[in-house]
Amino acid sequence: MHTLTNIPLIKNFFLSLLILAISLSAEVTNEYPSQKILDSKIPIVDIRTEGEWREGGILKGAIAIMFFNESGSYDLNSFLEKLNKNVDTKKPFALICRSGSRTKMLSNYLSQEYGYKIINLEGGMIAAKSLNLPTVGYK
Repeated sequence: MHTLTNIPLIKNFFLSLLILAISLSAEVTNEYPSQKILDSKIPIVDIRTEGEWREGGILKGAIAIMFFNESGSYDLNSFLEKLNKNVDTKKPFALICRSGSRTKMLSNYLSQEYGYKIINLEGGMIAAKSLNLPTVGYK
């Protein structure tokens, strides 16, 4: 005789399987910025605002494509158009922001919705600067 007393356990099991399936299909790698990544020539897209680029510069070789503007809004279509114009999105590329918070959200979204293979640079420019990675002024 079967009872329904294990329904919460079953729901939790299936929810866990769903979360696992989503995470396995995601193509996001989380790494801290490093000279190794810079040397690999993997494109790095800096999604910070223009004010942030001017204030702290960008990693040498990075491509500046703003995602969130100063008020926190964004234009996904404009971002994707610029991204696809500057980066071969069929190959892995990296995203960086100030601390890694914005890129974490955006990396997961782009990976799940578009299948992009993304390296999320954890710690962002804060980590990059603490490691003295080369930066250049934004023009």
